Amino acid sequence: MTLARWFFPLLAGTAWAVLPLSLSAQISETQAPPSVVSLHVDAAKAAGYRIPRTIFGSFLEPIGNSTYNGLWAQVLENPSLEENLWDTNHIAEMLREQPELSEASRLGLPLPWRPLDVRQGNRYEPHWGDAANSWRSLEVLGVPGEATGIVQRVYLPVQRELSYQGSLWAKHLLGPATLTMQIRRHHSLEVIASTTVTATDTNWTKYLFTLQIPQGKLQRLEPADFVVLVDGEERVDLDNIDLFPADALENGLGGLDPDEVKMAREMHTPLVRFGGNFTSGYHWKDGIGPEDKRVSMLNIAWGIPEYNTFGTDEFLRFCKLIGAEPQVAVNLGSGTPEEAAAWVKYVDNRFNSDAGGLHWELGNELWGSWNLGWPTLQQLPARTKEMSEAIRAVDPRAKLIATGQDPDHFQQWNAAQLTNPAGTFDYLSTHFVVTTDATVKPSPNADFLAQATFALPVQLGRQLREMQQQMDGTPAFAHKTHIAFTEWLFVGHRPDTPRFTNMGGAIAAAAFFNMLMQNADVVPVSDMTGIMEFAGIWKKRGQVYAAPAYYVFQMYAGADATTPVAITGSTGSYAVKDGITRLPNIADVPYLDTVAAKNDAGDTLTLFVVNRHLTRDLTTDIDVQGFAAAATAQVKTLDAPSLYNENTDDNPQSVIPKESAVAVKGGKLRCVFPHESVTVITLKKS
Repeated sequence: MTLARWFFPLLAGTAWAVLPLSLSAQISETQAPPSVVSLHVDAAKAAGYRIPRTIFGSFLEPIGNSTYNGLWAQVLENPSLEENLWDTNHIAEMLREQPELSEASRLGLPLPWRPLDVRQGNRYEPHWGDAANSWRSLEVLGVPGEATGIVQRVYLPVQRELSYQGSLWAKHLLGPATLTMQIRRHHSLEVIASTTVTATDTNWTKYLFTLQIPQGKLQRLEPADFVVLVDGEERVDLDNIDLFPADALENGLGGLDPDEVKMAREMHTPLVRFGGNFTSGYHWKDGIGPEDKRVSMLNIAWGIPEYNTFGTDEFLRFCKLIGAEPQVAVNLGSGTPEEAAAWVKYVDNRFNSDAGGLHWELGNELWGSWNLGWPTLQQLPARTKEMSEAIRAVDPRAKLIATGQDPDHFQQWNAAQLTNPAGTFDYLSTHFVVTTDATVKPSPNADFLAQATFALPVQLGRQLREMQQQMDGTPAFAHKTHIAFTEWLFVGHRPDTPRFTNMGGAIAAAAFFNMLMQNADVVPVSDMTGIMEFAGIWKKRGQVYAAPAYYVFQMYAGADATTPVAITGSTGSYAVKDGITRLPNIADVPYLDTVAAKNDAGDTLTLFVVNRHLTRDLTTDIDVQGFAAAATAQVKTLDAPSLYNENTDDNPQSVIPKESAVAVKGGKLRCVFPHESVTVITLKKS
């Protein structure tokens, strides 16, 4: 038994008799919690490894509105007026939400733009091959004596900013030369803000403008219409229309959403992984250089636009703003070793003055046929090796993460990777994106789903030990190569199941962090999905908010805790049979899951506590030895009236941590841990 396994199981050494499991039982309580739980912390007994900051990495991928219409503060969609930027599923969803776009498309307007007055009929002509940006521009043919133009529904963060800066490219063709930009009330003639530019140039020219929203004229979450109008019988070719809040953190005109950057900084994440399924079709040079010249295209992994305005430089700037290092996944699908090596050199030069030594991931989920250009098992080792050699040639200090398999079926795939020569990679990745309402047990109730989900990290820790044993059994990699858990997420489709958006998902995330700290000697790198959307930061209708799991991440990553110390106790436990399909049978799941750790200075001791019990608040006496604690400890607790409570744009702070204090006397303290909760206790030396 390793040090990590000796220090942490709460049932080790207890006298409780384990009751036999009934074959018909699905959740079996092996030992009920006592009326008062006792925990003993011995701060003098330190584990033989450290908790690296890198287990608190996060993950960013252009999916949903994580980057575009999210972190990247551009208000408009399809600003370059292109076609074929969405797959049919996303187009169908768009048309269900805005049925009027069907008629707009028939008139030749690119989604999601629509005509100001559909009764005017055909007044729009797409032009290909002569565009200021990308492939296509749009000619607008004015109607004499009438307003003619294009419109897009927008949500503006007016609760934070009332000034909006924009630009557009225009080429004058005929008639008057005045372009008018407006914010109107949605589906209304009421003009809220308006400005004009004189666009006389017959060559493509960029024009800047500002729109000022009067105080109180537009409410938070209220839709508005952004309008571009031509003057009378004017004919003009339009392209690349931008609109940004004036407070966007600038990268030229436009930039990053300041609310999202602030919340990301407060997560205290040391790593941000730039990767995912899009990696296998991403060519990094598409996302560098002048933003007006970057080409919009389909993100084939997710069927959504890739505007390329959030590229490498923007990502690196985001990392610097939040105090994180980049962890980049290179293209092992359609990419080449030369392309990857050039990207490494580019990033090293711009992020850390050519010092190198950053984390680079050699592909993403290459075992999945959904990834472009996926290799067969026979191709895998050679492709990994050639990519590794190309990167190490430009950065010998690079920390390389080769693609491994998931913890529940890793053996064959990882064995193929381990046929490579020593030094080919430093880590094998693993992912666990699990559907929590997919169970072996038919028709499970909500309580079963919750208990089975909360148990998953316990079994994951055991699986990770097996993965490490396979590496250690390969001489070329033994005790030098470890696991990088580069994606993890709890997904549920039923409303009554723990998932990344609700309080149940936050409890699962906290149990996952406890597992990572207990196994940090073999898993020194981990990235939660994701820093934007999923279990992280969301933006809807112009409002930025966070999932409950975001606050768990903040509580854990913000703690000053680097060295695990011994913690034992008897808290009761349960077992799962026929649970979540990926890991259906899990024994010895403690109701109260705890980790204790000191900081480097030795003046702070932190306890991380997850109460998995669905109904019982657990009154707990904690005895601390080997640490002279001050008279008061600080407590942060995250819980909610229901496991299914979420934060939303309407109610962005429904589930947030509560702060309190508890008295410490002679190294003893009593805490009550609410059922289905996460608590972090910080003790300082007296």
